[in-house]
Amino acid sequence: MDIFSELKEYGVNIEEAIHRFMNNDELYKKMLLKLPDNIESLPILKFVETGDYSKAVANAHTLKGVTGNLSLTPLYKAYSRIVDLFREGKPEEAKGVLEDVLPIQDDIIGCIKKYS
Repeated sequence: MDIFSELKEYGVNIEEAIHRFMNNDELYKKMLLKLPDNIESLPILKFVETGDYSKAVANAHTLKGVTGNLSLTPLYKAYSRIVDLFREGKPEEAKGVLEDVLPIQDDIIGCIKKYS
């Protein structure tokens, strides 16, 4: 099994992503391998827990864009919802969505790290 096959099992739309990367699967893989560092550098939960919602929503918005560009569909949908909830003034609901997606994110990141 390869990275693309494994990521498909997590709901990642590999075909869409590779198309977005002009059918250059090596470039797509290169961008995927940068994701763990991006996620690590953009914490959200820590800012929610300290009440710094502006930093939390900024980081969630950035990750929404990154995960959308990479067609990491489960993460993109969650970060989209998180951003919307913050903007609606519902930080506790946003925190709940974040806590629900973190195990999925950990699985996807673990998969990517296996191939780095």
